[in-house]
Amino acid sequence: MKEYTLNSINARLRYHDLMGDDTPVFFIHGLGCASSFDYPQVASSHHLVKHRRILIDLLGSGFSDKPDRFSYTIENHVEYLEDFINSIDIADFFIYGHSMGGAITISLSARFEKRLKGVILSESNLDSGGGFFSKKIAAYDKTDYLNFGQANIIRESMEESNEKWAASLSVSSPLAMYNVSKSLVEGQSPSWRTVFYSLKTHKTFIFGEHSLPDPDLDELKKHHIHIETVKNAGHSMAWENPEGLAKAIKKGINLTRA
Repeated sequence: MKEYTLNSINARLRYHDLMGDDTPVFFIHGLGCASSFDYPQVASSHHLVKHRRILIDLLGSGFSDKPDRFSYTIENHVEYLEDFINSIDIADFFIYGHSMGGAITISLSARFEKRLKGVILSESNLDSGGGFFSKKIAAYDKTDYLNFGQANIIRESMEESNEKWAASLSVSSPLAMYNVSKSLVEGQSPSWRTVFYSLKTHKTFIFGEHSLPDPDLDELKKHHIHIETVKNAGHSMAWENPEGLAKAIKKGINLTRA
């Protein structure tokens, strides 16, 4: 595992950098997750193994630092990720983002359109309002969430057989989870959806088969977004069918070669 020092806040971003000769792919994880936990099986699939694969643990998650003096909004994450990507000597690349990481990916992609080969999202946040867990977290009073809310959600997730997410959340900063959940619920203007539609690059959106039907399926098609579906999986597709997710990501990459 490698690390990148963010001098402005004296914190270290940690990531896996898996070498390959094909165009690099950055992986950005969802709420309460970590790329080091979610994506090793996906990245090691034969579909992606020829690519350079950079698996990022966002600040507040996984193996990255969890500074208390950081705001942890979507835009805050975008700002240091822009610096991190600029520190790596690469000409062009793809970005893949899941759920909350999709919102980050969209805003980040808008800063790199000249170097970006394509954007690949899986069940990304596109609008304000948040998702199931971000709404649940943001509904807490901040002090309550920091004191006992995250522990409650971890316990409830374990009881509901959502052990992997509970395990990942247990090593996440409660402050980071709360602030970024609030950011997802509040959204931004223009919305992530609007920015996504406006990006002048190849765009793919991936659904888990068990998440369908979804009204966004037809809506995204109307805006010429390429759609992929991962069989035998729902929202947690990286755990439920990593090979299927790798195949879907590769199909998004291959759009640039059509």
